[in-house]
Amino acid sequence: MKKFTSEEIIKLALKCGASLAGVANIEDLKKAPAYVAISKMPEYNGVGTYDRDIKGKFSNGVVWPEGIKSVVVLAYYLPTDDPKIDYWFEGHNTIANRKLVGISKKLANIMYEAEVNTYSFNYHIEDGGIFLKDSAVVAGMGCIGKNNLLITPKYGTHVRLGALGLGLDLPSTGRLNYDPCLECEVKCWEKCVQQAFNKKIYSDIKLGVSELPGRMGNFDRILCNIQMEKDETNVEPMEIEEISMEGPVKAIKYCRTCEYACPVYK
Repeated sequence: MKKFTSEEIIKLALKCGASLAGVANIEDLKKAPAYVAISKMPEYNGVGTYDRDIKGKFSNGVVWPEGIKSVVVLAYYLPTDDPKIDYWFEGHNTIANRKLVGISKKLANIMYEAEVNTYSFNYHIEDGGIFLKDSAVVAGMGCIGKNNLLITPKYGTHVRLGALGLGLDLPSTGRLNYDPCLECEVKCWEKCVQQAFNKKIYSDIKLGVSELPGRMGNFDRILCNIQMEKDETNVEPMEIEEISMEGPVKAIKYCRTCEYACPVYK
């Protein structure tokens, strides 16, 4: 098995098409806020969970694949003048997520040639996925903002994330000394249509972490889910060149108000 440094892995990920990349050691991920708090969070079966019709599906923990010791976190930039790249197309995922899958496969092939074991994480946490935003923070790619989104120095909030597990015990590329929210005067949470940031619902004592959802414990994913469910009822047939399918496909334009409200990278 060929040896790699974290920096070499990042360079390979960028060469494969990632806009940003970083490395997070699994032992560091286990201490990240989302991983510590998951067992204390209330049950959630909203948009994005494995099966909203199966109660109790959301497990009280994260599945760590045997032999996987670190994770390379991948980011793909979402151009602000091309919103369709983040539309969900019926049966086809988003263009950005398809790009991330392709990048991950390219990197996995390189690792295979180097006899390094890899693991492709599932999308859903409750089916073997990982918390991508927390992983990106541990990998030194940005910070979690008051809008509960990852904010990167280069692209702001306009990225989507993916990850590939590695059988390499690599050090995390570390947290950045970066926090644009500290001096920001834009109250991004006030722009939320569902007012999902208007009330504190989590405490550090309750969750056992100091870094809370929305930073102040005021992000309500139930209210956010209401908007996402509304978005799902407003599908629009579109002709999309990137989707290999004859005729128009149904597109869901999920709300991105909190993302676009962030002034970083305007």
